[in-house]
Amino acid sequence: MNHFKQFSRLYFPLGLLVLIVVAGVIGFSAIEGYTLFEALYMTTITVATVGFQEVHPLSDAGRMFTIILIITSFGTFAFAITSITRYIMDGEFREYFKIKRLTSELEKLENHVIICGYGRNGKQAARVLKSHNQRFVVIEQKGEPVQNMSEKYPHLVITGDATQDEVLMQAGIQRARAVVTTLPVDADNLFIVLSARTLNRKLNIISRASDDNSDKKLKTAGADHVIMPDMVGGAHMASLVMKPDIVEFIDYVTGVGVDINLDEIAYENLPQNLQNKTIRELEVRNKSGANIIGFKTAKGEYVINPSAETILIPNAKLFVLGTSDQINKLRELFS
Repeated sequence: MNHFKQFSRLYFPLGLLVLIVVAGVIGFSAIEGYTLFEALYMTTITVATVGFQEVHPLSDAGRMFTIILIITSFGTFAFAITSITRYIMDGEFREYFKIKRLTSELEKLENHVIICGYGRNGKQAARVLKSHNQRFVVIEQKGEPVQNMSEKYPHLVITGDATQDEVLMQAGIQRARAVVTTLPVDADNLFIVLSARTLNRKLNIISRASDDNSDKKLKTAGADHVIMPDMVGGAHMASLVMKPDIVEFIDYVTGVGVDINLDEIAYENLPQNLQNKTIRELEVRNKSGANIIGFKTAKGEYVINPSAETILIPNAKLFVLGTSDQINKLRELFS
């Protein structure tokens, strides 16, 4: 049904053209005894007023029918052609195929990230994801930010309201790995979190919050992580006063465009022969050059610089620091 709606403006002018052609073919066939092709030819040159030679001289009744056909079809034909041309020139025809191509690409996406809102936080999230070659879809209600997004990043953009389930479904939320909602209104973020968690129970949901009391509500609604930009920014500035070199070093390590990566390796992603082994037995440093700097236990507790005798058990994670080449080599070893 949506395909038919896209061309609704063309139905009336196309219908008029068909009506004129059918009337002309029937008239010439009945009055002059033309064949179907001859009648179609006469109708075409009459309606288009090109003045080519007639199939054979017309009778008086045929001339009268031709006069009526010219008078009635001249304005109608011009209106139909103008309407069709305007539809194409306005970009609606091109927009239809753009939407169709977008839908086709969205249906193929898996394990991607959905960014709801393309404000300052949304742009930063897109920038970081792009630097790590992570596919993502942006949902933005306003037209101008979406246009800028389309020009800057060759990723998928949906113009729509992210609080609507239909829009989230279009973005492939059931196949996505994470949702990042950065809308300025906490109520909208809360609505998205509720919908996203209902549509995909395994989804990793990160939400922005502005008010102090919103973080608890968002977590109750299903958000895995809640970020308060003002609070984080204030704490970051205070840390720059107290420990400037440490903070700058962390910013450098986690910065975009720097050839240093912090990555995580989950127990489930390890080959079976490396599961339930100690960190020493993995030989991460010797095999790739990367360093294990952290460990997350099955209970969710974090250990800094874990012992070499630490055993990897189900639901545990390793945090590794290294260059892009070292991380890629490590992933190849563990694949």
